[in-house]
Amino acid sequence: MLTKTVVFRCDEALQMKVVAVLIQKASVFRSSVWLARGDRRANAKSLLGVMSLGIENLAELTVTADGDDENEAIEAVSAYLSRPEA
Repeated sequence: MLTKTVVFRCDEALQMKVVAVLIQKASVFRSSVWLARGDRRANAKSLLGVMSLGIENLAELTVTADGDDENEAIEAVSAYLSRPEA
């Protein structure tokens, strides 16, 4: 299991699109991928789960991945959350 902390950087106008793309990116991996904000945790492959975190610009998130491709999963999801426009 791997864990990495990132700062979410996103213009509020693009936030829903960014969340939808995040879920698509996380769903590509066989590993379990989780996002946490404060004391709340959600499956990064679940739209409702991610939305329930109330993620906003400059929020600090913890990404956790566990499974066969956890290295690739955590790097892809973390990189995307840090720079979704890229």
